[in-house]
Amino acid sequence: MTRVAAIDCGTNSIRLLVADVDPATGSFTELDRRMTIVRLGQGVDETGRLAPEALERTFAACRTYAAAIEELGAERIRFVATSASRDAENSAEFVAGVRDILGVEPEVITGDQEAQLSFDGATRELAGSDHLAKPYLVVDIGGGSTEFVLGSDEVAAARSVDIGCVRMTERHLVVDGAVMDPPSHERAAAIRADIDAALDVAERTVPLTGAGTLVGLAGTVTTVAGIALELEEYDSGAIHHARVSRGQVRAITEHLLRSTHEERAAIPVMHPGRVDVIGAGALVLLAVMERTGAHEVVVSEHDILDGIAWSAAG
Repeated sequence: MTRVAAIDCGTNSIRLLVADVDPATGSFTELDRRMTIVRLGQGVDETGRLAPEALERTFAACRTYAAAIEELGAERIRFVATSASRDAENSAEFVAGVRDILGVEPEVITGDQEAQLSFDGATRELAGSDHLAKPYLVVDIGGGSTEFVLGSDEVAAARSVDIGCVRMTERHLVVDGAVMDPPSHERAAAIRADIDAALDVAERTVPLTGAGTLVGLAGTVTTVAGIALELEEYDSGAIHHARVSRGQVRAITEHLLRSTHEERAAIPVMHPGRVDVIGAGALVLLAVMERTGAHEVVVSEHDILDGIAWSAAG
């Protein structure tokens, strides 16, 4: 067994997983899993740079994570950074700050690498399953980008496209520095047009129809699942491997796009950091289900973070 610490720094959140892992036997014991909304990608789509306040929020979370990693005695650390830090002109400032705090070089990975890790994290536990049809189409809806990965036991095709929930919100719903609340029909239609164009791009590499099972990852998908299940509080055990129909996703998306900030914030499973971006994220999920023809999405709480942990163990 190797005790590893995996950190996934995305556009909206930074997450930590500390686990005892044995790749030879497939043993995986989770010791600590946590998430902090830092909105690292704040303004990146418009300015091309990481904002100073976004960097400081991220570094503060890193300091907290460093203390947890030291307390648990992780032998190996892998820090992976995704869409926002790929896109930013000043990513070197981000890299230097993380190195100073955690003593490890953050890896600003490509979209294809992100897709591989997401697929591994989501499907490794499904390898011996006979109740989910193959191949799997794994869809990871992040803050800045969405990854599409098709495969059975190994990745057959993968593509990352820039239609994350934060990016779509900032591009279409921010007016005079504030999020339009609720968005107009025209703004929602503009988001959908961007999503459909990105799906056209993804489909050049990844066949989006014909998969046996659609597997959905990350905060947008798990939040929509929690709403569909009518949970009184966030319950990862209930959400993991829940099945949510396309009809449920459509109804939830339409409701979110009609709701005010206060109404969305009052939803029991809603993390405060997702209140302003969940409508755009749900619209991505709905568009994916309509394009693929999937009647349901199987929700996974295991995602790129788990894939990073497996890779760190070697």
